[in-house]
Amino acid sequence: MKITEIRTRVVQWEGETVPLPPHFCTNPMDLVSPMLSPETMGTFTFHGWLIVEIFTDAGLVGIGNAALAPLVTKQMIDQYLSPLLIGQNPWDSEFLWQHMYRKTMAFGRKGVALVAISALDIAIWDLMGKAAKQPVFRLLGGRTKAKIPVYASRLYSIPLNELAQEAAAYKAQGYKAMKLRFGWGPIDGAAGMARNVELIRTVRETVGDDIDIMADAYMGWSLDYAKRMMRLIEPFNLRWLEEAIIPDDINGYHELRRFGTTPIAAGEHEFTSYGFRQMIEAKALDYFQFDTNRVGGITAARKIQALAEAYSIPVVPHAGQMHNYHVVMASLNSPIAEYFPMVDVEVGNELFWYIFKGEPQAVDGYIDLDDTLPGLGLEIDEAALSRFKVIG
Repeated sequence: MKITEIRTRVVQWEGETVPLPPHFCTNPMDLVSPMLSPETMGTFTFHGWLIVEIFTDAGLVGIGNAALAPLVTKQMIDQYLSPLLIGQNPWDSEFLWQHMYRKTMAFGRKGVALVAISALDIAIWDLMGKAAKQPVFRLLGGRTKAKIPVYASRLYSIPLNELAQEAAAYKAQGYKAMKLRFGWGPIDGAAGMARNVELIRTVRETVGDDIDIMADAYMGWSLDYAKRMMRLIEPFNLRWLEEAIIPDDINGYHELRRFGTTPIAAGEHEFTSYGFRQMIEAKALDYFQFDTNRVGGITAARKIQALAEAYSIPVVPHAGQMHNYHVVMASLNSPIAEYFPMVDVEVGNELFWYIFKGEPQAVDGYIDLDDTLPGLGLEIDEAALSRFKVIG
């Protein structure tokens, strides 16, 4: 089997979007926002996606994807990476990954270059699964669980009564865990800290003590602010505090982990096994949260899984989606997975529901993967792309 063609398409949502409430989630821009104008402030919403298809002389097509910066990622693939793969055998997945990684090392190593490699690598694994007539998780070791427990990941709602209603709905739907977002950061002072505590208190009082709660600051806090917040959140018994500070501050994560008793999670914006080895050496995290379509694809994800298991660090990938679910299914070290409920388009996290067919829907707080579907089990919903601007 040889790779004959690689097609990349950016799809940009042109339908209606749901306005997000103020302070729906703190983010890294908050600390510089007083110096910004409305024109330069921007938002942390992502209403575009990259679809990658790898065609072969065997008639099989592998599907990969990437989010966040699809136009730049497309250019990276088209200009630098596709020429490395044409004519190659996709079963040489490790060699192909190393070639892409080393070819872009001078200007890559992290960020967009690794996202581009990830999208291609996911498509290569999809191809291998289709060629073997097996789901990808079988190639990775097979089932380690009958079904995958998932946690509902949203809870942006303000005011508090809406937040409580959403949390109660997830509990009624059978979820045993859910994650909320902190809305305030350092520039909001002590008043913002009190409002963050109100968010956690509202969810905890709504769902009780038999439901796990996680909370995400999405890189929006300073280390000092995070330490102050940790004193206030400890009574609510969070399963973890997520991405409290910027991902480059590895020593800061180590300090946070030493400072309190709330487990610390991050890794959504870390890359390759080298990045996670540094996290291990720094004793920085209690949970790893790589996203397979950023971290280096399935080739990188399986290595990080093995590394984390050796140090008893659970892996709970960011964002759900099939490329992550297959990794989770094949690893006993992944006890749970993230799940973005199907909602109207708002942040952009939910766009995969509008692009692909085959994503599993949660039932009673679990998802399952079909043993009979080869590869990732996804198809591109070409008809649904009429709601997008397609740049091919």
